[in-house]
Amino acid sequence: MKSQILGLRVAGTIFGLGCLGQLTRLLARIEIVAAGIAIPFWVSAIACIVAGGLSLWLWQISFCAPPGARLSESSSAPGSTGGG
Repeated sequence: MKSQILGLRVAGTIFGLGCLGQLTRLLARIEIVAAGIAIPFWVSAIACIVAGGLSLWLWQISFCAPPGARLSESSSAPGSTGGG
């Protein structure tokens, strides 16, 4: 189980670094030309949002309880049947 958590955190860190790289390009206004075509800044904005979202998501998953564990004690009161 620890190797899965480590894998999620490594992947989350890599996506986080990608997000920081894209954000640096946006803030520093670094021009990128690939095969003679200038890459617009909006591409980096989308990449920054996606990479940042994936990074946060992976880190959040890495801290979640294992499957089958009860995540919330308030979901049902003791003695309640759960019905309406």
